[in-house]
Amino acid sequence: MTGTIDNPILNSPYEQPDRYYEIGPQGPTGEVREGRRPSESFIPIAVSRKGQKGKGDSVQESFDFDATGERRERNSLINDVRRDVAKWRRGREYAGVTPITRKLLQYWADPERENRVIFAQREAAETAIFLTEVAGRTHSYADWRQRLEPQNDLHNAGLPRAALKMATGSGKTVVMAMLIAWQTLNKVQSPRDARFTNRFLIVAPGITIRDRLRVLLPEDTENYYDLRDLIPADLKGGLEHARIVITNYHAFQLKDAKEIKGVAKNTRLLLKGDMKGDPFKETPQAMVSRVLRDLGADKQQIIVFNDEAHHCYMDKPLPAGEKAAKEQEAANDEARVWFKGLQAVAKHVGVKQIFDLSATPFYLAGSGYNEGYIFPWTVSDFSLMDAIEAGIVKVPRTPVDDDAAHELVTYLRLWDFVGEALPKRAAKGNVAGWLPPPELEGGLRSLHRSYEKAFNHWETELAQHGETPPVFIVVCPNTVVSKLVYDWIAGEEVVGDDAVVAHKPGNLALLSNVQDGRPLARPRTVLIDSAQLESGEAMKADFKLAAGPEIASFKAEFRRRNPGADTDQLTDEDLLREVMNTVGKKGKLGEQIRCVVSVSMLTEGWDANTVTHILGVRAFRSQLLCEQVVGRGLRRRSYAVNDQGYFEPEYANVYGIPFQFISSDKPIKDPLPPKPVQQVAAIEGREHLRIQFPKLTGYRVELPDEDIWLDLENAPAFEIGPNTVPRWVEMQGVVGAGESEGGEDRAYRPQEVAFALAKRILDTRFNTVDDKRPWLFPRLIGMCREWIDQRVRLAEGYTLAHLMTITEVQAEAAEQVWNAITRQVGNRRERLRPMLNRFDPEGSTGDVDFDTRKSTVSTEKSEVSHVTLDGKDGNTWEQLLASELELNRNVDAYVKNDHLGFSIPYVHKGRTHSYVPDFLVRLQPLDGDDLARTLIIEVSGSQKSPGPTTAKATTARDSWCASVNNHGGFGRWGYIEMTNPIDFKTQLAEAIQLLYDDGPIIGDPDLLDFDDDARSARGA
Repeated sequence: MTGTIDNPILNSPYEQPDRYYEIGPQGPTGEVREGRRPSESFIPIAVSRKGQKGKGDSVQESFDFDATGERRERNSLINDVRRDVAKWRRGREYAGVTPITRKLLQYWADPERENRVIFAQREAAETAIFLTEVAGRTHSYADWRQRLEPQNDLHNAGLPRAALKMATGSGKTVVMAMLIAWQTLNKVQSPRDARFTNRFLIVAPGITIRDRLRVLLPEDTENYYDLRDLIPADLKGGLEHARIVITNYHAFQLKDAKEIKGVAKNTRLLLKGDMKGDPFKETPQAMVSRVLRDLGADKQQIIVFNDEAHHCYMDKPLPAGEKAAKEQEAANDEARVWFKGLQAVAKHVGVKQIFDLSATPFYLAGSGYNEGYIFPWTVSDFSLMDAIEAGIVKVPRTPVDDDAAHELVTYLRLWDFVGEALPKRAAKGNVAGWLPPPELEGGLRSLHRSYEKAFNHWETELAQHGETPPVFIVVCPNTVVSKLVYDWIAGEEVVGDDAVVAHKPGNLALLSNVQDGRPLARPRTVLIDSAQLESGEAMKADFKLAAGPEIASFKAEFRRRNPGADTDQLTDEDLLREVMNTVGKKGKLGEQIRCVVSVSMLTEGWDANTVTHILGVRAFRSQLLCEQVVGRGLRRRSYAVNDQGYFEPEYANVYGIPFQFISSDKPIKDPLPPKPVQQVAAIEGREHLRIQFPKLTGYRVELPDEDIWLDLENAPAFEIGPNTVPRWVEMQGVVGAGESEGGEDRAYRPQEVAFALAKRILDTRFNTVDDKRPWLFPRLIGMCREWIDQRVRLAEGYTLAHLMTITEVQAEAAEQVWNAITRQVGNRRERLRPMLNRFDPEGSTGDVDFDTRKSTVSTEKSEVSHVTLDGKDGNTWEQLLASELELNRNVDAYVKNDHLGFSIPYVHKGRTHSYVPDFLVRLQPLDGDDLARTLIIEVSGSQKSPGPTTAKATTARDSWCASVNNHGGFGRWGYIEMTNPIDFKTQLAEAIQLLYDDGPIIGDPDLLDFDDDARSARGA
């Protein structure tokens, strides 16, 4: 280090990074540079520090990186694609894409969203979209796919792979959800567009990640599409067409036929004889059918997402005399299963594109490539340093100096001091009287003292808010070392004469599982072999024996949390997996865990966000391995921004992992407790306050044929009375109690019946293939209502329900209305009509359910529990209006338009936008009038950005209201802006009266279809 850094966060998490720290030969210098950090890789090859000229006089910049003896090398493809994507993104116009894609991209980039999409996620999704829809399709941008194809031919046997590199904790799963939504919604909109599909295969390296990826299923209760608000409300309906299979790569292994299971190996060989292949295993085609059976028989190609894709590669033979280590060969075997599985899918089903997602898309040691060689099909990169500088992850702090009498920093290079002193393999018996090497014990005690500070802060500041304690993780090289370290930290049983005679406390007080000579009912420290747990197979007996006391304690805890549960059905593997996966999760089995001692690395996908301290007790020979291990502890606890719109830095102290991160000798402020979360949702029992509304995508101006009108002078009366269809039924057996079925007891309003009759007439008389006339609908509704009022005769005890429940009667009524309609030639006039969303034409307050950290006000006259207030400290204008709405006797129900899905499409400067007004207010019905009236209210001023306010207001009143009012099926709507809180009460009363009177707030009179005779007033 040549400088210290007070605050490592330079950039907003939501915008493109525009500053970065210079990294010198020994790590960050503290000097800030302007612009975007170039994408670089760390290559373990000794090269000169000086730039070397390559082809075309280009300069290959390379540097020694002293921590692990690697060089840094620029990734030219990533940097070139990044420049084009940045140019294309500028202004958020996103030229060259489909309207659906543009709407999604602009929605994700919207700076006014509460649940904003971070830039790392946007850039990865934008890059994938850019390569699919834009690159090479216009003269402005090169076809980068031509750079990818040769690499895929060389490295992937032609599989169409593109890798998106994202730092651990920056949201790869969110990106997958964004890309699934993009593909599916476009496919629904344009079924014949070969660029899109709605069939997806998601492959994970283990069962932990596989299970966590359920959030990508739209039907999952915690799906990311809703939780992260990734899809505009008017497009959500299209997502139900997505077909998704989530699996771990082990599913690609060819299974034995049922008939051969249990047959001895020699017998199997005899049966096989000289046959090629193995006739007792399923074929690759059968395997593909098994894995993809939930996708159905559709012939269209699929898109594959590889999560943690650095495990999937095609290895190449090692040079003569070179041999892979056992661990490396095992990794190659797994990679082959994954890669060959994808080849089989491509051959038998067809793969449109494979998107690889990984924080470290590099070849591993033993793969035939140099460890750390980046996958040459990587097209985007948001590196760990980018993530640190944007505050997206915790800042790893490593030791940079100490007072030991040698040149190395002891706790940075821990393995150099202790590696030779630790057991390499299992001993024949227990390692009795083991003492940790001095440097290891010193590192454990030093890091524990640091942990005490974090623990005390949690105990005094965070625990009262329901937060879980900080977590200390230790990464060990093998099961022998992990057991020894675990016993030293957590304590152990003292055995004599084959019986437990005492319990010895651990050496780190806050992490000991033994207190006052007795084991704690809930262990603070756990021992985990993540590799065994991830395989889904049974744990080895020695590990299960070592973890026996923990397993027994967690079973007891599981019984307490789940009274009556059958723990015999819960395997020890299931239990430990649940503990590991819920570390730091409130209300879960692992919530109070303080320390995890892990064999090898903790499993990828482990998403605890409470890790504050990491100790690495193993060899780290590359930046790749360093980043993979440290990444397990870098997820942030809080995502609240400060007054500057930046995240506050959070830190993880790291010993034993020689990675040159940002360091600081400045005092660190304790993290603030998170703001409380308020659930805002529709309340059961308030259904009478429900407000329903249409969802529009635009407006249509139509010129109809000749006008039609109703002549009832000669129309016969329509009798509703006794006929062959009974209104109720009584049932009785030979013996026993009888039962009465009382029939339809719902009361139908005349307007509902008129709506149904008009729809039937429109469908049967006009909406044929060659003659669609939706503009006639409101006129037909009025005619049907007039026919009901003047020609329908109800016998005593009968209601209009007969017209709604008996199809033949309804058809007969529609026929009589049609017979009374005549046509009038001439008098043609343009008509404004709403274009309803084809996916989701109607919404309601009953669908609202979300969490917010905004200020809120509880409600009484709303089906939704709270009014959310915009702005950093709330919006007093909105709060004042909500109070007026609660008090006004003419207000039947209201709702704040937040997560409601109600928006008004408008055009500004030639572009289509969506305007989200503040409130919807339903009025009390007038006496003798069943017409629903709803007022749209915009609160202008205060903390809001003015924006294109004129276009919004004009469109809302004269296009949205006019077209919806012309439709006739959604009642009467009006629009009003309120600009002065002093006059809110008066303005509200005036607006309500104007809506009752069909005044000018319901739309431009020249655009409305109904005549003066049908309205009480048109307004001045």
